[in-house]
Amino acid sequence: MPARKEAGCPQKVVADVQTFGRPRREEGERRCTVQDSEGADFTAFVADRAHALLKTAYALTGDRHAAEDLVQAALAKAFARWRRIEEPEPYLHKMIYNDFVSGWRHRRRRPEVAMSWLPEHAAEEHMESTTTLRLMMREALLSLPPRQRAVLILRYFEDLSVEETAQVLSCRRGTVASQANRALTKLRELVPALDLAPDLVEGRR
Repeated sequence: MPARKEAGCPQKVVADVQTFGRPRREEGERRCTVQDSEGADFTAFVADRAHALLKTAYALTGDRHAAEDLVQAALAKAFARWRRIEEPEPYLHKMIYNDFVSGWRHRRRRPEVAMSWLPEHAAEEHMESTTTLRLMMREALLSLPPRQRAVLILRYFEDLSVEETAQVLSCRRGTVASQANRALTKLRELVPALDLAPDLVEGRR
């Protein structure tokens, strides 16, 4: 007779992602898995890689709870087909990005970030502050449409090539290039002080 799955195990492991760390386990508690290696592999993967997945999701959403939702949904889907997934991390990575791009605007609409707090011609000393620039960059990035934001994060934060970015987002290379150019143009408008080289897109892989 096939081994039965222990009720609630996937949900418990996925819920523990909210700790931004390893799944919790009380003393004497048996690790929550199915009775074969499939569940053990899944539990070990979540313990080892959940934090990295959450960092990606947080970079996309700018919101801890929304990041948790993205990762939990991806892990729940992945568990159902775990035996058929050869490379879990790239698979989940792609799922998180595509779920964000396709579903984010339907789950919540982030109002366009108001940059009125920034002087029209900010003082040079303020522009030299790394903290100030990071805050400005983050607010500007979060004001971009989901696909443009995803393209920039993949290309310039995760250092993927145009081809790799296109594979993750299931789109054409030309779409990646055009979305990146539009996003960079918008960032230059919002944060003129950022040193965005004109050949930033063309000069990358």
